[in-house]
Amino acid sequence: MQVNTLILGAGAAGMMAAAHAGPGTLVIDHAKAPGEKIRISGGGRCNFTNLYTGPENFISQNPHFAKSALSRYTQWDFIELVNKHRIAYHEKTLGQLFCDTSAKDIIAMLRAEMGQAQLMLQTSVSDVRHDGLFHATLSRDGRRSPVSARNLVLATGGKSIPKMGATGLAYQIADQFGLNVIAPRPGLVPLTFGDRFKPIAGTALPSDVTANGTSFTEATLFTHRGLSGPAILQASSYWRDGDPITINLAPGQDLAGTLIAAKKTDGRKAVATVMSNHLPSRLVQFLADALPQGPIAEHADQTLIDLAAGVQDWHLTPTGSEGYRTAEVTLGGIDTAALDSRTMAAKSLPGLYVIGEAVDVTGWLGGYNFQWAWSSGWAAGQAIAAQSMT
Repeated sequence: MQVNTLILGAGAAGMMAAAHAGPGTLVIDHAKAPGEKIRISGGGRCNFTNLYTGPENFISQNPHFAKSALSRYTQWDFIELVNKHRIAYHEKTLGQLFCDTSAKDIIAMLRAEMGQAQLMLQTSVSDVRHDGLFHATLSRDGRRSPVSARNLVLATGGKSIPKMGATGLAYQIADQFGLNVIAPRPGLVPLTFGDRFKPIAGTALPSDVTANGTSFTEATLFTHRGLSGPAILQASSYWRDGDPITINLAPGQDLAGTLIAAKKTDGRKAVATVMSNHLPSRLVQFLADALPQGPIAEHADQTLIDLAAGVQDWHLTPTGSEGYRTAEVTLGGIDTAALDSRTMAAKSLPGLYVIGEAVDVTGWLGGYNFQWAWSSGWAAGQAIAAQSMT
């Protein structure tokens, strides 16, 4: 079989590229259905973009790389596409847009936009090589067949959620063709602390979490294995093994001033009782042994100032993270220095394109990674279509 464009991966980026790459496009995927990560995302409703998407919401060794694709195919362009297909959606929080009904609506939209592009599912690829054309062997239902293509698009994602078949195939192929790969690691992932927080698993509260100088103010959730919730997931992408994180459990509050004032208004109450007005009671009970004992009026102002500082500047060192098993994304990936930021094409090998999560561009939690998939897939698709017309 000979095609113009072979796309490896029928996920968000791969289907978006197929929608724009033009005639002679073949998309293959090992899964039983296209867009499996789309289907399970956002609790089944797919946080498909973010109103506030900008280059500052992405992590990469080259923070400028994403600017071109994001500015040429924006969140507003994707929203226009969603509106065209009459998919109802809503803003949940912080600019995050979700489908009203089902993530399957986004998958159906992308399938419709792919038009005549051929889709082969439950198909694996091997023996990828290049001799002016790209060649590979496809395996499906125990049968092997060769395929040749003018263009090869790597859209297989990263290593996150291996139970869905994530393998890092794009990294292997990139390395084979001489493209550098920035060491991958789990991102947007819960942090582990052994069983330290097991007694208060399920407790959640607003917090400010800082990792290596970058802070996020959202919810933190205590779990049987450690810490999760949006603030922790966000910070995890900036955290490295062995580094501490800092948590402010009472963001935006003058906790020290409040505790000192309570000496006059609630002087007979225990410190723990007063603290329960500002923190979840289960958390206060968990911290009880570290709190000053007895009525709050009996304690010096400095003692209460120190207590507030401990609550609002709590330094913790995770034992690790939950890894790729629960990570929502993969940090690192194919080095942007090897790619053209306008077309997503490899500079050293014409016809080879890398898009989506496989690239060393990782978004924050909240729809940013899907927008990168749409933008980078569009950029590659447009470049392939334009090249095919010459």
